[in-house]
Amino acid sequence: MRRRLVALGAALLVGLLLPVPGSAQENGERPQGATLRVGLQQQIDSLNPFLGYSLAATDLFRAIYPTLTTYNAQDFGVEPELAERWESTPDKLTWTFHIRPGVTWSDGRPVTARDAAYTYNRMMSDPAAATANGNFVENFDQVTAPDDQTLVIRTKTPQATMLAIDAPIVPEHVWSKVTDVANFANDQMPVVGSGPYSLTGYRAEQDVTLTANPHFWRGAPKVAELQFIQFKNSDAAVQALRKGDVDVVQKLTPAQFDALADQPDITQVKGQGRRFYEMILNPGATNSENQPIGTGHPALKDLRVRQAIDLGIDRKALVDRVLGGYGQVGGGYLPPIFDDYHWNPPQPRTFDPAAANRMLDEAGYARGPDGVRRTPQGEPLNFDFVLHGDEASDAQVGEFVKRWLADLGINVELQPISDNQLNDRTTAGDFDMVISGWSANPDPDYVLRLQTCGARPTPDGNGTPDTLQCDPVYDDLYAEQLAEFDPAKRIDLVKRLQSRFYDQATGLVLYYGNSLEAYRSDRYNGFQLQPATEGVITGQQGYWGYYGADPTEHAVSGSGGTNYTTVAWVLGGVVVVIVLVGVVVVVRRRATADDRE
Repeated sequence: MRRRLVALGAALLVGLLLPVPGSAQENGERPQGATLRVGLQQQIDSLNPFLGYSLAATDLFRAIYPTLTTYNAQDFGVEPELAERWESTPDKLTWTFHIRPGVTWSDGRPVTARDAAYTYNRMMSDPAAATANGNFVENFDQVTAPDDQTLVIRTKTPQATMLAIDAPIVPEHVWSKVTDVANFANDQMPVVGSGPYSLTGYRAEQDVTLTANPHFWRGAPKVAELQFIQFKNSDAAVQALRKGDVDVVQKLTPAQFDALADQPDITQVKGQGRRFYEMILNPGATNSENQPIGTGHPALKDLRVRQAIDLGIDRKALVDRVLGGYGQVGGGYLPPIFDDYHWNPPQPRTFDPAAANRMLDEAGYARGPDGVRRTPQGEPLNFDFVLHGDEASDAQVGEFVKRWLADLGINVELQPISDNQLNDRTTAGDFDMVISGWSANPDPDYVLRLQTCGARPTPDGNGTPDTLQCDPVYDDLYAEQLAEFDPAKRIDLVKRLQSRFYDQATGLVLYYGNSLEAYRSDRYNGFQLQPATEGVITGQQGYWGYYGADPTEHAVSGSGGTNYTTVAWVLGGVVVVIVLVGVVVVVRRRATADDRE
């Protein structure tokens, strides 16, 4: 965090009573039409499309920026987006994408192939610009735009993900003026995009406002304004839904979801989640230069210790007692929603404390007089377990794991912290055990790459690692699947990759939870789920849920709900009172940091 002291004075009082600049609701003004308000419970790591990769950020980016292709709402099939058609050479090394004519940026400039070429070349040449989506361009050899409607990409080796490049394309005329991507917050409104919505307002830790793009090539959305309102926890978000202060709430706990059954004007959505929930065991973290980093316990470098811990965890109990049955026991790296690629271990390490204790005994980790096991060098097995402080599920999982590992002679200290702190510590390797999880894409390449040696952070801390493992066998399999265009052969390679990852036990996939959502059906209907069967509204691989929302007369009339600008003014008044009692007020600004999806 960066802090600054603001002196007490008349200027401060006046400033706090003014509307928040950059908000689409300045002076109480709203666009004509309905505002769809989404309760958000995850920190937005960055509004910079080159840096942001949390679920909250990518949800915004998909509504703001174009991609060459997208995934349809029915079954995740690939369909044209900015590129209306494409072809490749027989050797699969050169791909030509034909850009849809007539698409414009929100400032009126045309979207061309040169914008796409600029975006990919910036990612190829600037390590900071590759932070969020660098895996898509690692294998690119050359990207050119012979004319405004033609994009040509040549790859070093055949790349099976060419129709799944899920990286936001940005306007060259805006971003070519940005010299330092790593430190560009991208919070000067409005932001130039070309999706169904434009980013027009942002108040850190409060809300993000998007305004409908009347010139979107598919047609303007029916919702005039889309607002993401940040809540510290799901209880507050659910209460706002009940009162009508928000229209959609995501990430409900099982108890909250059940409590909304049969509530008037509220509809529940139980979708298959595309997210896996895992516990990472620090395998002896290193950076991209193979230099040791972090504070991981040396015992966790031992594969036998990691596998013994896995044997000591009762996944079925977690699904039943943490998820309330709304989920499935974890196994392979890819969730069951992607059934082609989903893999279950044929001989899973099921809950077996006796076997875990025998494994630790045989490995030479004897119990001390206090019952805590020690390494052969005499260091006690005291592990810190880093958790998301605002996630009720993390707290529950932490307590279960602490109890189970105590039965193995392993002492666990729970350390709940903020999302951004957790992400920073994970990337730095400053943990023994940490909760993680990612939302997988229909094409599995993105999350599979997270486990490669190349995903480890650079010496200056850039990168998007997951478990920080570096396994040459895994890397070889990863390269094979990336170059395989035969669907059946690629599926086999992806499953072999998951098997290898499972054997290494650096990331223990605990479960796949259902995505539990609810919305105000008195204000909105017509939400397009993705996939169409057992799908979700928020966190999609596209913008279909928000784009298809159809406001009722009640929503358009504007009745109900809270004016969040007014709320900000009230909070400002409270701060003034505090300042008058004190002498100074501390204003915190969240430094740019990555937040795990």
